[in-house]
Amino acid sequence: MAFISKQRVRKARAAFALGTFALIVTFATSASATSILDPAGPIADGERLILLDSLGIMLAIVIPTIGATLLFAWWFRASNTSATYRPDWQYSSRLEVIVWSIPALVVLFLGGLAWIGSHTLDPARPIAPVQRTLEVQVVSLDWRWLFIYPRQHIATINQLVLPVGRPVHLQITSASVMNVFFVPRLAGEMYAMNGMVTQLNLQANEIGSFPGLSAQFSGDGFSGMHFDTVVVKGSQFGAFAAQVRAGNSRLDKPAYRLLSHQSRDERVYFFSDVADGLFNEIATLAIPPAAGPEPPTPQSKVSMENTMTTMAMGRH
Repeated sequence: MAFISKQRVRKARAAFALGTFALIVTFATSASATSILDPAGPIADGERLILLDSLGIMLAIVIPTIGATLLFAWWFRASNTSATYRPDWQYSSRLEVIVWSIPALVVLFLGGLAWIGSHTLDPARPIAPVQRTLEVQVVSLDWRWLFIYPRQHIATINQLVLPVGRPVHLQITSASVMNVFFVPRLAGEMYAMNGMVTQLNLQANEIGSFPGLSAQFSGDGFSGMHFDTVVVKGSQFGAFAAQVRAGNSRLDKPAYRLLSHQSRDERVYFFSDVADGLFNEIATLAIPPAAGPEPPTPQSKVSMENTMTTMAMGRH
């Protein structure tokens, strides 16, 4: 029996070591290119700080509770004759104060943290601009992302290009069903809703490519509804805009209606010119909303072929 007990102890230790190793690996890999724990801008950094502060506050009660549980189990074991046995014990005012004050303080601290964070990181709150804010209009399609640069009069599909260190103001809407815009390393989630416009301010302080995605299920093509946020130098952003404008593809109402049909095309496309006020017409429903995700039909396949032909003309 002693041998079996030792074997069980060894297995328990091995399982604990394996679990600890897995936890460390998981935490280390979580700070990857798509993790909110590895921010690349001030907004994402503020959100990470709130997450870590909340974790610390909750651990302040979780760890002592676990320690007290183990201590009580050890002290009041059957073989400990020093432990006081009180079968008729019912109430202790001191314990009541401790039991209720600690959770109350945790709720107070978490509430204060949420209050301050919700005002400091308000998505509609502009970032103090060092440079002129870049305006970008975002439309959630089925199942792609359309990015319109109104001042540059260009648009992209499935790629968001931003200059490093420059504040960005996003206006977000949906062509059909509700969706969620999310670039984990730059900012938090923001809903895209048909007939409404939400706002999000962000800034990228590092050059590179940061994955963006849809954070809400919106149909069969949801899994492929992702994009790259490419952050470049200011001069490179100007060159990018000039290169796109040199093309011969125009995004107007007819072209947009083709785009609004469901598509699983994950490639990147560019439009060298965008009709004035197109985003406002989408958001105000002056352009009727798309039908939303639907089973493919022969007619939709023909529309998809037309869409691909139109997009190919504007692809770089």
